[in-house]
Amino acid sequence: QVQLVESGGGLVQPGGSLRLSCAASRTIFGAMGWYRQAPGQQRELVATITSGGGTNYADSVKGRFTVSRDNAKNTVYLRMNSLKPDDTAVYCCTAHHFLVDYWGQGTQVTVSS
Repeated sequence: QVQLVESGGGLVQPGGSLRLSCAASRTIFGAMGWYRQAPGQQRELVATITSGGGTNYADSVKGRFTVSRDNAKNTVYLRMNSLKPDDTAVYCCTAHHFLVDYWGQGTQVTVSS
């Protein structure tokens, strides 16, 4: 079993920045990353990162968001810059560990003036 605990969400003005963190309860050898779900929308991939540092981003966040990982701390981060109202969603951390996908509870990000 793996527990994932996210932090760092909140309310930010358009153009602002936030950093999300997700701490895993044990070492994750597979990919970790972030998905988001806005009200009335399907869950969508935001960014993923492998244990070796390989990254993948949704087209809508390329150039604005950066995913990173500290394997010693079992933690994945999402740095979000130039935030837009369309980025408003619940952001969930995910970890792939021994053929099982684990999910965090999610953290709310609201971009509004």
